[in-house]
Amino acid sequence: MEYLIVAAAAVVLVFLVRANLDAAVARRVLPVLLAAFVVRLVVHVLVMRSGVIDYGGDNLGYEGRAVGIVEYWRQEGFQFVTADEIDTLTSVAVPCQVFAIVIYLCGGLAPLACTAIVALLACALCIVIYRLARLVGADERSAFLVLVVTAFMPAFLLHTSDTYKDGFNAFLVVTSIGLGVSLSRRFDLHRLLMLVPLLWALWYVRPYMVFMCAVPLILGLVGLKSVFSPRRMLVFAMLLVSAVFVFGGVWEAQLEVAQEQLENGQSAAVRRANGDGRSGVVFEDGGDPWNALGSKVLYTLLSPFPWTEGGLILHLGKIDVLIWYFLLYSAARGCRRLWRRDRATLLILMSFIIPGTIVYASTMANIGLIFRQRIPIVLVTSVLAAVAWSRSSWGEEQPAAAPPCGRPADGGVSKVI
Repeated sequence: MEYLIVAAAAVVLVFLVRANLDAAVARRVLPVLLAAFVVRLVVHVLVMRSGVIDYGGDNLGYEGRAVGIVEYWRQEGFQFVTADEIDTLTSVAVPCQVFAIVIYLCGGLAPLACTAIVALLACALCIVIYRLARLVGADERSAFLVLVVTAFMPAFLLHTSDTYKDGFNAFLVVTSIGLGVSLSRRFDLHRLLMLVPLLWALWYVRPYMVFMCAVPLILGLVGLKSVFSPRRMLVFAMLLVSAVFVFGGVWEAQLEVAQEQLENGQSAAVRRANGDGRSGVVFEDGGDPWNALGSKVLYTLLSPFPWTEGGLILHLGKIDVLIWYFLLYSAARGCRRLWRRDRATLLILMSFIIPGTIVYASTMANIGLIFRQRIPIVLVTSVLAAVAWSRSSWGEEQPAAAPPCGRPADGGVSKVI
């Protein structure tokens, strides 16, 4: 059964590529993503589970929780299990639930099949990145290039080659941001409704990320290019009023949960615990997570530095960070280009990148953790890099004139889900 699930995941990947990309683009993309899918399975077997490296631990913890969910189902019946039923599921209910379904179908632990699901999500995210790059103005060549970079970016590859939750988090965050950009181009109730399950799932992966996505989504929903559009403003006002009156107490409770999670990550005890080990970093901030923020931002964005000492994974991470440096340089050029031509889209993307970086910096204590946590920031930033890599003159090859995925001007990022 385990191998059958792996094969089914590969078939779904083929379907996603062909359903979301034009035939000519799909012929180029499919071999790349199939290779990325297989490489993740190989890394899982030969590296992550072979004992070659001493890395991780939470991946095994998620598997253990998934086994607990299966046992709960056998006793109480099939249902969505949260921390209310199993207290160890705090912030990881969705990934563990997915792994539990696989384990249930296979009749026992099935790490390869679980990894196949994570690899499928990673490859689906590459399609989202391609479509988002085309949506913001990158030409086909540059969008394809950023897809390839995303597929084989070492940090992203490593953390989607086992049962980590980073692939779930990145997929949900980047897809939500993509929908926000799409909504800023053209209001679409279908895309708006798609945000509901995405944000719901994200809440059960990393709750605070829902609030980090809130500003770009609101900007996209209001519609920066037509801020005084009566229809947009009316729909936004109705949704806001409904949320306040119908779900006011719920939102207040959820906000408290996210705030508690952030405060826990910023607490001195947690930062001290995370700082243990060879990749720990101690800042002279007097115990205040918001002090020494400049140094923390530098470490959040640019570490591990070439001279940083640490284990094998940290040294391998230096390959990843060199690619990241180039992406940052290219993204700066892309920002200048968007500033001249499409400030609304630039504002939406930066409203996630900048606050996200600052929030992560306030919890900075370990290079290895930041190496993983900044993955969504890296991926959204890479879209700006694709804009800089475009060879065609701006406006010469826009999604409206040459729809990359068989849909009209807005690019239809949501279709990949």
